[in-house]
This record gives sequence, C-alpha cells and structure tokens, in this order.
Amino acid sequence: MRRSVLILVLVILFIPSLSSAQPRGFGLGIILGEPTGISFKSWMGSQTALDGGIAWSFEHNGSFHLHIDYLIHNFRLIEAEKGQLAIHYGIGGRIRTMRRERVGVRIPVGLSYFVEKAPVEIFLELGPVLDLTPATELRVTGGIGFRYYF
Repeated sequence: MRRSVLILVLVILFIPSLSSAQPRGFGLGIILGEPTGISFKSWMGSQTALDGGIAWSFEHNGSFHLHIDYLIHNFRLIEAEKGQLAIHYGIGGRIRTMRRERVGVRIPVGLSYFVEKAPVEIFLELGPVLDLTPATELRVTGGIGFRYYF
C-alpha cells in the first residue's frame, strides 16, 4: 500500500507540470538536514507551487519520510542584486514510518534563491510538523538544498 501511495503522489506532482505552461517548470534536487533525500517542486502559477520530499529521517534510529506542501512565494519582499530571492510559506502533510507510522501537518517557511541565467534554485527551509497520529506531538524539520529545473 505504501508503494501505491508514493506512486500516486508522484503522478499528481508531475501532472501540473505536463498539463500547462509553467513559469518555472519542474525542479528536482536534494535536501540535506532533517530529513535528507530527494526534493522536488512543480510550479502551478507565478507564485504557487507543490513541493515535496522523499527522504530519510535520522531521528529515533531512522525512518522513511514523505512530505508534500502547497507553497506561496513572495518575490517582492527581498530584492536580490542578481537572480530572484523569495520567501516561501505554506501548508502540507507528512508521513514518517518508524515502528509505527506518523502522520502530521507541516507548515514550511523558507527562502528560495533562483540563480540568474541558470535553471537552479537554492533553498533553506524550516518545517514545523504537528504529528496527529499515533499521538499529537510537535517537531521541527528543516534543511538546505537545491533543485535543477527541467
């Protein structure tokens, strides 16, 4: 069942980038931190995107981590001399498998820098998570990473 959920999530993320012209397309890269793994983003409009990660969490003897977030980007708040700098924030969900699965709500906040004349994004993100099952618990995830846009 976990494999079919993962496949469904990936299909949903790829469909928006294939079905319409996006200002920035689909990005794929890595995130280092808690968790560490593959990061992806599919732009839905000029300021909104679906963002996700398939990664490994090193907390509590390790676990698989999957998150998907709806992000809003503000490109006007901070001016960059070259490229574009955006503050992003949003809401999403996370599944983490350990001895028992944990399901929670994420509220990511971060900075995204889009390199001038290159299809590359460098980002820093904090993602507070409120785990809802099997018990209510507040955690903070975060990391630094990059994505290459196709």
